Amino acid sequence: MSADPLKLSRFAEPLHAVLRMATALTFMSHGTMKLLGIPAMPAMPGQAAMGSPPVLSLMGVAGMLEMAGGFLLLIGLFTRPVAFLLSGEMAIAYWMAHAPRGPFPVGNGGESAYLFCFAFLWLAAAGAGPWSVDNRGKAAS
Repeated sequence: MSADPLKLSRFAEPLHAVLRMATALTFMSHGTMKLLGIPAMPAMPGQAAMGSPPVLSLMGVAGMLEMAGGFLLLIGLFTRPVAFLLSGEMAIAYWMAHAPRGPFPVGNGGESAYLFCFAFLWLAAAGAGPWSVDNRGKAAS
């Protein structure tokens, strides 16, 4: 019996690229929300709506990393180093903002930071995959 009875492994390479691009688009939206207000950032309970943070603040730098890094991952340019940097950003965000609220991501609001961290760590190891600037001109293996 075949190890892949449904023959889904044939989709592994294209889905690698789709996962990279979908993750990058979602990540970029966090940056545009912080820096451009698009989509509008929801106010936390008991807080007034936030405006754009100062560019050189922690949130401003995070927003720039999310927008620029997300774009680079979207097109698959410098994927490994950018993904490694963004994985670190998300680890820091998780431990600074979420972990103090409790030990479990589902309870401390840190699910997205947690998942982005490990998705980016995987991209740092696996690379961009097909449909990327990093791999333009390379034949599919």
